[in-house]
Amino acid sequence: MRTLPAILLSVRWIALIAIVLVVNSCSPVSDTDKTDEAIQKKVNELMAQMTLQEKIGQMTLFTSDYDVTGPTMRDNYKDDIKSGRVGAIFNAFGADYTRKLQEIAVNETRLGIPLLFGYDVIHGFRTIFPISLGEAASWNLEAIQGAARVAAVEATAEGLHWTFAPMVDIARDPRWGRVSEGAGEDTWLGCRIAEARVKGFQGDDLAATNTLLACAKHYAAYGAAQAGRDYHTVDMSERALREFYLPPYKAAADAGAATFMTSFNELDGIPATGNKHLLTNILRHEWGFDGFVVTDYTSINEMVPHGVVTNEKEAGELALNAGVDMDMQGAVYYNHLEQSLNEGKVTVSQIDQAVRRILTLKFKLGLFDDPYRYSDLKRQQELVMTPQNLETARDMVRRSLVLLKNNNQTLPLRKEKINIALVGPLADNQQELIGSWSAAGDWKKAVSVMEGMKTVAPAANLLFATGCNIADDTTAMIAQAVAAAAKADVVVAVMGEAAWMSGEAACRSQLDLPGVQQELLQQLKATGKPLVVVLMNGRPLTIPWLDQNADALVEAWFPGTQGGLGIADVLFGDYNPSGKLPVTFPRNVGQIPIHYNMKNTGRPMDPNNKYTSKYLDVPNTPLYPFGFGLSYTSFTLSEPRLSDTVLLPAKELKVTATVANTGNYDGEETVQLYVRDLVGSVTRPVKELKGFQKVFLKKGEQAEVTFTLTDADLSFYRSDMTFGAEPGQFVVYVGNSSDNVKSATFTYLQK
Repeated sequence: MRTLPAILLSVRWIALIAIVLVVNSCSPVSDTDKTDEAIQKKVNELMAQMTLQEKIGQMTLFTSDYDVTGPTMRDNYKDDIKSGRVGAIFNAFGADYTRKLQEIAVNETRLGIPLLFGYDVIHGFRTIFPISLGEAASWNLEAIQGAARVAAVEATAEGLHWTFAPMVDIARDPRWGRVSEGAGEDTWLGCRIAEARVKGFQGDDLAATNTLLACAKHYAAYGAAQAGRDYHTVDMSERALREFYLPPYKAAADAGAATFMTSFNELDGIPATGNKHLLTNILRHEWGFDGFVVTDYTSINEMVPHGVVTNEKEAGELALNAGVDMDMQGAVYYNHLEQSLNEGKVTVSQIDQAVRRILTLKFKLGLFDDPYRYSDLKRQQELVMTPQNLETARDMVRRSLVLLKNNNQTLPLRKEKINIALVGPLADNQQELIGSWSAAGDWKKAVSVMEGMKTVAPAANLLFATGCNIADDTTAMIAQAVAAAAKADVVVAVMGEAAWMSGEAACRSQLDLPGVQQELLQQLKATGKPLVVVLMNGRPLTIPWLDQNADALVEAWFPGTQGGLGIADVLFGDYNPSGKLPVTFPRNVGQIPIHYNMKNTGRPMDPNNKYTSKYLDVPNTPLYPFGFGLSYTSFTLSEPRLSDTVLLPAKELKVTATVANTGNYDGEETVQLYVRDLVGSVTRPVKELKGFQKVFLKKGEQAEVTFTLTDADLSFYRSDMTFGAEPGQFVVYVGNSSDNVKSATFTYLQK
């Protein structure tokens, strides 16, 4: 905080003293108190002293160069901070560095308004967790929230206030690289994970110094980009938008997400960044969101090539009129908003409303009380990459792994008196483990699979050979890997994508294993040794050969800093895998889009009738369905039992099933509840997830699981676009994946 002598040195000391008296009287305010009159009074008093340029500065977000070249900033950005023409900075972190930048804003500007520091903390900050899709595969909301909490504690200890996460886009096309950043294909699961991540980032109190403002993105429907291609068009009905794509954003808003980010795509012919229907009608008026909206990187500028405006000035006008409060990196507001105001294209009240929203969050974070409260070197030294954080990450790795195949109990491996051929381009690799969007993670601190196996099973004899590279056509190393396999009792091949192959601007038209990896696997298989394949990837891959030929197959995603240890825990049986797929794996790209909750047609697939909805060359069914995942033990589920055959409005229907561990290991099963509305005023999906429970059972144990259904679970956008349930017959399914279920029927009656 500025001292009185520093203020007196200012040539505008009278105005500065007034501001200091205002900000020093501010006390921490809970995030849940959205109508705090004290904060609004202080915001209004501050705004009354701001020039138009200073207001526009609060609406401007620029990047530092820290993430690229180290802790320095381009000189013009420093000048912008000094002149009060930028209110937020991203890609700057570290307690010392953020403090230095904050000192410029606080001590060298006319009004001393503190900066807001943001960064892409997607799946960890220094301690990197599995990619978001991998976390979603845990189906463990408590663990997902805990991972976000660790990320928030670490990031805020290094001066950050704000993360551009969670990404809550529903994604049904695995060609889209950013499927790795979200929770997969299902709306209901996506809503629950959105809530968990928002709560994990923001904690219970925005005034706490470990609060990291969440930013729900990309609003809206970015996961439905045509052809699975980044930055591409989205075109869908209002019904599909509201039923399948908008709910996770609404869930994030209801969970208290402080900010929203616009998406790059257009929707209904209008880019999201200039879409008033999305940003004002739905987000503000329908949902009551009162935080601020930031664009994605230069997305205001990009409305010009979209073809909806002729120049950037018009783009800025469209964005502000639509409801965008802050311009990320594009400098459109910075360059043109004053002229737009003078021409009457925007209003002072619109600018003031945007600034008010931004300043309100700065007050709620306590930045006016102490601008440096987040830039705490002691906290940075004590709270980053602690043993507890690393153990939390290791546990999330274990929970995120999905066992896709395990013939003849190939897994788990024994730890002693065993020769293991460990092969593959990702077997002794650290750099790829932390995946895309790995924030401030240091890949050199990641634990490779080889190191993890040595740590967990030191008595095992590892025979290592790379075998091939990830993506090139070099075959010279295959022979060495085959020779290692010939000497081994079992082969563990760690294969998959490079980290750069998923994430933003990383879309793929083919989803096979890249390079010559399959050729290597074919030669390993020819040795006759049991073949265990561990996959690292940021999306579903098309792997029918592996499905047919691997003896065991483990989906490990990009597992993060502790990846090798968590994978080894599962391979050697210290942890029984329990992950379930949050997204469908297609047999080939020709099946895309493919997801479990598709709709029937007038000619459902009939293998005996050519003129029905099917392919000539591949089944309609996926390679691995949504919700699928095996265990080292086996579970059985009883038929579901209903508390009644009729459900009435405002009443409850109980659905109960018995789950038993019938195998030889203790383990955890994820019991899933699905519903189907057989007849509706508009067609309904063949299944919709409506709940799940994770149940840990020792071998031989059994337990009952009970779900509660209400008319809210049956509601949808009806033919007249009203939202609610319709009377009729329903099927309820209970199972351990979307395609392995048992069913019962009930009737919903309206009085």
